[in-house]
Amino acid sequence: MSHNDGVPKLLKAAIATVVSIAVAFVAVDFGFAIYAEYKLSRTIRAAAKLDWDPSANILGFPFVTQALGHRYHEVEIKANDVAHPHVGRASLEATMHDLDLTEASWLVRPDAPIPVDTLESRIIINSRYLGAFIGVKDLMVEAPPDTDDDNTTESGISAPVGLVFSGTPRSAGIDKRVSVSVDLSMVGPQQHTLLITPTGILTGPGTADQEVPEDRVGAVLRAFEGSLPDQVLPFGVAPSTQGARGSDVIIEGVITGVTVTLEEFTQS
Repeated sequence: MSHNDGVPKLLKAAIATVVSIAVAFVAVDFGFAIYAEYKLSRTIRAAAKLDWDPSANILGFPFVTQALGHRYHEVEIKANDVAHPHVGRASLEATMHDLDLTEASWLVRPDAPIPVDTLESRIIINSRYLGAFIGVKDLMVEAPPDTDDDNTTESGISAPVGLVFSGTPRSAGIDKRVSVSVDLSMVGPQQHTLLITPTGILTGPGTADQEVPEDRVGAVLRAFEGSLPDQVLPFGVAPSTQGARGSDVIIEGVITGVTVTLEEFTQS
């Protein structure tokens, strides 16, 4: 065997070694990330007094370099089926971008201050709970008919004008499903009250397609209206938009350059 015959074997061995090291690094990195997410979830549950563990995702690769640098690129927190004022249950979400963990550590202590470059905060109210609140038990919420990527937020929330609310307005003496056009707005001194304002009856494709007698239109519109107070976003972020995503109504706020603690995830 010539000297050159051993080169491919050495090259293959070197490649195999490099691949093995890379696979091991990815596995170790993934393991540390899973552990950090588990601990973060448990910490948020205790700090925010939730009934069960929320979803906590630390995004970005590699994780280990983020932890060693005391800075996470992005963290997503999602808590479903949380006790919520007036509607009974809701989901709470927060997306935190560029977190400084200098004082919080990579496992994030519950009372440690966390400077955040950009914080997105959301309350998500399912149409079933919203319908029970306004008295239309079979309520279904949909985004405005002309919704597309150009008129939704980065998190997929529609415009607040022209949403489609469909349901049976029994309080108006109507026992068939109808659809109405609805505008959403936030009112009150601190913008914590969601105002639901019906503007007209809708018929045609994508609606219940049910005509309403002229003398019942006012009563039907009143059946879909509502004023939902005490909608304080996670971390106390001021609301900046509201709309629909799927069959949910979502209130969202975005703030930059803020410092928070995990205890502030819930505000009630």
